[in-house]
Parts: sequence; structure tokens; C-alpha cells
Amino acid sequence: MDRKTKIILIAGPTASGKSKIAIYLSKLLNGEIINADSMQVYKELRILTSRPTASDEKKIQHHLYGIISVKKKFSTGDWLKLATKEIKVVLKKNKTPIVVGGTGLYYKALLDGLVKIPNIPIIFRNKIRLHHKKIGQERFYNKLLKLDSKVKNFISSNDIQRTLRAYEVKKYTNKSLYEWIKYTKPNFDQNLFKKIFLNPQRGYLISKINLRIEKMFKQGAKKEVDKFFKLKVKKDMSANKIIGIHEIANYLNNSLSLQAAKELIRIRTRQYVKRQFTWARGKMTSWDMINPNNYKEILKKVTN
Repeated sequence: MDRKTKIILIAGPTASGKSKIAIYLSKLLNGEIINADSMQVYKELRILTSRPTASDEKKIQHHLYGIISVKKKFSTGDWLKLATKEIKVVLKKNKTPIVVGGTGLYYKALLDGLVKIPNIPIIFRNKIRLHHKKIGQERFYNKLLKLDSKVKNFISSNDIQRTLRAYEVKKYTNKSLYEWIKYTKPNFDQNLFKKIFLNPQRGYLISKINLRIEKMFKQGAKKEVDKFFKLKVKKDMSANKIIGIHEIANYLNNSLSLQAAKELIRIRTRQYVKRQFTWARGKMTSWDMINPNNYKEILKKVTN
């Protein structure tokens, strides 16, 4: 493999072994690891987000882990800007960038580019939503086609969110959403990527999830959650969505038993995994789907 040009992407569901495989490949291919998990960017939540350990970070150079406070906003655009910079730095060192994580939207932004539509004022958007609510989806969609015929084969008549988005973008920018997307360019050539999606058996993954949850509590997840709430993070911050925070908080204030809290975390984690697989089936069809235990096959794919 030409290490000057290839970028390895390792995606997959929670607990599928992405970090372990990334370290394995990094040792063999002179690589450095770049985070592509939207929750592992937070510096205060190493345990709950299953960030690589300090020991792992000493073995291999890691980037974009624990880089921002839970009290601050961090968008896909923020990640893409930083990830692009880190990938270029690693390539300049004649090393292999290995991008690892479970956030599908991050990979989509990296592979396809991110549409740079100007921020549309919330008052402007709310007026459009009120109008949509008043006349209904069918009539609103027909209005959209009259306003912007280019989206006819791009947005279905029952897709409410994209209908609203296309309408507000055309109204505010006087440019079709279709054109904004069409002329968006990625920062890297598609041929530079080796794309691996770890696809474990369901039983194996469930057992790994259960083990991870038990490990979290042994490592000090309760103390981490206690510290999190002392920071008084605003409710609209994304860190509040991290699985385990509210379940453990309810255990700490005696609203839930320990076993009930663990079970709710298991349920929410399995639901999240289901969404990750749904994303992969719809938007990662060009990726190589490989069992995470098949190290030889993974190495073969990235070096072939």
C-alpha cells in the first residue's frame, strides 16, 4: 500500500472493536489514529464514551480525542475542519491516517464534503414551519416545486424535513438546495480511501455491549456522571445525549436501582447500534463489511 496517499476508515457499531483494530493496523502500517466519534471529542467523559485509554494513547499517536469541553458546541463542520487538518499532517509525515469511530455523519462529510449553506435565522425558519403546519405537507410540497423545480427528483413528496429544508434554503439564499449539494466538493479524492465497516454477529455484539457496561461501572462511571452534573451543562448541549448519563444520575438520586440503570443503558445502546446499522445499510454500501474478529481479512483489504 502506498502510505503516502491512502487513508484508512474504520467504522462500525458501538463495542465492535474499532479502537483495538485501529491500534493493530497502526502498528503494522506506521499509522496514527484520528477520532470520528462525536461523543469521544469530550474531555470530561472518557469512561462513558469508551475513549481509548491513556495507555493506548501512549502506544500510538491519537488525534481529536478529548479536545473540547462538554459545555461547548461541536458540529460536524467543526470536526471536518480539524480532521482534514490532522489527516494532511499525518500524510506529510509519510504515515497512514486511520480514521476511527461510529458517527456516520462524520464519514459522510469526509467522503462527500459538507454543504456550506449560510445560517438561516430561526425566526425565518419558524415562519416557514408555521406555514407548513397550516397548509399541510401535500400543498406545501407543491409550493416547493413551483418555487424550486430542481428538487423534484431529489426530494420525495412525503419527506417533510427535506421539503422544509429545501424551501427555506431557496427562499433565503435564492439558490436551490440541489445546487448547493451538487457543487459541494470533498477535500480528498475518493480513491484515497480504504473503507472498512466492522460487521459482527448480533450475539457477539450484545455480549460485548454487556461487558462494556460492567467495565464502565468498575472504572468509575458514577463519579464521572457526578462530576458532569456539577459542571451545570446546558440542556441543549449534545453531551447530554450520551448514553448512560441520565440513567446513572437517576441511580445516584435513588430513582433507579443499579440493575435497572444498567438495563436501561443496555436497551439504549442496542437501539443506538440498530440506528448505526440502518445508516450503514443506506449510506455505506460501498464499504467493505467485515467481521471484526477476522484480522487477516481486514489487513488484506487495507493493503491489497
